[in-house]
Amino acid sequence: MGTVINLNRYRKDKQRAERERRANEKRVRFGIPKSERSKSAAQRTLETRRLDGLQCSDRGAEREE
Repeated sequence: MGTVINLNRYRKDKQRAERERRANEKRVRFGIPKSERSKSAAQRTLETRRLDGLQCSDRGAEREE
């Protein structure tokens, strides 16, 4: 004779495992802390400003020649 299984417990364990799997997916997707997001945004802003500054100085050199 096989083992006796409580179907309610099996169903609840299955739901719990599914919720945990979804939570892990969301942690990967949305898990970047706010400090890292703001830090990377600031770095992108600085890089954009630096590149814009280089473009402006390159344009001025072409006009003078």
